[in-house]
Amino acid sequence: MPTVRKTITLTNQQDQWVKAQIAAGRFTNDSEYIRDLIRRDRERDASLHVLRAAIQEGLDSGLSDRTISQIAEEAEARLRRDGRL
Repeated sequence: MPTVRKTITLTNQQDQWVKAQIAAGRFTNDSEYIRDLIRRDRERDASLHVLRAAIQEGLDSGLSDRTISQIAEEAEARLRRDGRL
């Protein structure tokens, strides 16, 4: 994959943090650390997209006529059936 050289500006405090991460052996250089941050940010963004879609699906489904107890019992039964409880 081709690479692109970028110049970034950090505060002294941010630079010290990056250097500390490298010194601790978590990364071999600044670029590796920044690439890891970007990867994790992309993963978080994807997770948020899934969560937002699930929230919207719930909102779009409308109101339920079931009681909270009924909903809880159904959820518990589903978790037991799936072996997660």
